[in-house]
Amino acid sequence: MSDFQRSVCPHDCPSVCALEVEVQANGQIGRVYGAKDHSYTDGVICAKVARYAERANHPDRLTHPMILTGAKGTGLEAYRSASWSEALDLIAARMQSTITQYGAQAIWPYHYAGTMGLVQRDGLDRFRHALGSSRMHATFCTTLPDAGYSVGCGAKKGSDSRLMAQSDLIVVWGGNPVNTQVNVMNYIAKAKRANNAKLVVVDPYRTRTAKKADMHLMLKPGSDGALACATIHVLVRDGLADLDYLAQYTDWDESASEHFAQRSPEWAAPITGLSVADIESFAQLYGNTQKSFLRFGYGFARSRNGATNMHAASCLPAITGAWRYKGGGALYSNGALYSIDRTLIQGLDIPHSHLRILDQSRLGEVLCGNRQDLQQGPPVTVLFTQNTNPAVVAPDTRRVIQGLLRPDLFTVVHEQFFTDTA
Repeated sequence: MSDFQRSVCPHDCPSVCALEVEVQANGQIGRVYGAKDHSYTDGVICAKVARYAERANHPDRLTHPMILTGAKGTGLEAYRSASWSEALDLIAARMQSTITQYGAQAIWPYHYAGTMGLVQRDGLDRFRHALGSSRMHATFCTTLPDAGYSVGCGAKKGSDSRLMAQSDLIVVWGGNPVNTQVNVMNYIAKAKRANNAKLVVVDPYRTRTAKKADMHLMLKPGSDGALACATIHVLVRDGLADLDYLAQYTDWDESASEHFAQRSPEWAAPITGLSVADIESFAQLYGNTQKSFLRFGYGFARSRNGATNMHAASCLPAITGAWRYKGGGALYSNGALYSIDRTLIQGLDIPHSHLRILDQSRLGEVLCGNRQDLQQGPPVTVLFTQNTNPAVVAPDTRRVIQGLLRPDLFTVVHEQFFTDTA
């Protein structure tokens, strides 16, 4: 007989779904369901998590440590099985010899978001601080849009996702929730049924989400800011801006008005690749819909000017005063709504401000000995990788792999499967 236990999805997805996990008589998990009594999850989860048991029990799942005996980069056959005691002793011995030769900052614990559990993800920082190893500037994924949204809206705060069901217009900008966040599509469907809401998708690709849209603005990559500025131009020009809201809640001034007066659809069209008519149509639809909800995705992180693009786009709800209405506003992240004391988890009480901070996105240059990226410090000779697969996801793949193949680099990969990094 099966039992059900409550849990939460560990993946790096904004939905953070509440789960009901089937526990079978043999102690293994079975089917995973979305919690129906959770007001946001609403019983809906993605197929990836619903079939989580297939991952947990997969025949390729690593169940014991593997130690390299052959040449790096030649595959699983170059490894042999080992006990946990042998593996941990080997890691400790190599770290100790590195500390003796170069100092602890030659060790770099490197991690990201393979799991979003606070202890399982951030606990490595406590190890880092206690050891005195190099720190890490986490620059993957959200750094650019984080900055842009914070400048535009003051903090990573936005509308409640559940209020999308009350919207008359939903704009999915830089995201593909059909594939990456099914809960958003659940609320879009609710809004369509209840309010005959319109869906606009802003994306350089004709994604599966774009194929469901009433309007798809397939702009050139990295030109989002130009589209947003031209939209603001139309809103102000046609009297669709909420001047009272701007005066009371924003820093809008004459210089801003003069700036946007020069950012017409005719100016934006060659930059974005969109027609003047499409930009005008979007601006009119947005400006004439009070309960308009902008759902921003992480596509903004995929261009060098992502912060500027997000800053411009995030200003739109303030221009129309959409923040006034339930079902209006914008959402990128609500991470600033809560605060968790991570002192114990991350070892923040251990002095660590003197330790160098290496840039996560510069992994290839760090491993290849770039003195500037190493901050003129010792080389990284021990890389402890957890919750990420940098051989695939870190920028400049060629340099990353070149660095990982260094004969003198001792790499520890804490992983469920034999990944490219492993």
